[in-house]
Amino acid sequence: MPRVDYYRVLGVSRDITDDDIKKAYRKLVFQHHPDRNPNSSKAEEKIREINSAYEVLGDPESRRTYDRLHWGEETRNEAVDPSFILDEMEKKLFDEGRKEVFAVLMKMLSRVKSELEIVRERTVAQQGYDSFKVSIVEARAAEVMDEFLTPDMEKRKQRLLEVALQMMVSQAVVARGDEGGLRALRGRLEDVFRKGRINGFAMALELLYERR
Repeated sequence: MPRVDYYRVLGVSRDITDDDIKKAYRKLVFQHHPDRNPNSSKAEEKIREINSAYEVLGDPESRRTYDRLHWGEETRNEAVDPSFILDEMEKKLFDEGRKEVFAVLMKMLSRVKSELEIVRERTVAQQGYDSFKVSIVEARAAEVMDEFLTPDMEKRKQRLLEVALQMMVSQAVVARGDEGGLRALRGRLEDVFRKGRINGFAMALELLYERR
């Protein structure tokens, strides 16, 4: 299945205004509505595609999220393996989580240093000498991550996951009506984002780490 670019579905450019997106959507719905095309077997499919695109681009916040997650131009004549599409999305969500937590900790350097001391003590106790042991750092990150997360960060994560899931549905990575598949995919994407956050914690500590 070719990648779906929601902007192309609505026939608009990426720099279009929110109001013009709404106008383009209304025009397309009027043009392709099944009631106006009773002899077309593809009218309903086209309307579903248009509605899916507008569901994301019609909301300014979702549109900004889509722009962050979008992986490039649509390939019209080449089928794309759904596993490749999912892998690309997971990489983007991991990176979003990583950058988010890293940026937070770079504003809390005293806390980073105190976390380094805790990690150092655990590392020495486990192996007898100091080093930057990633498994110990990541275990500590999992323990304290909630202390760094704000309600706004959680809202942003949920928005990213919702848009990512819609994009995966549009690429037939999972069927829209497959509730079990949707739950499993959402859980998988959420786990990837969590791992990105943990990696951001580890990166912040590694930046200030000095072996003793």
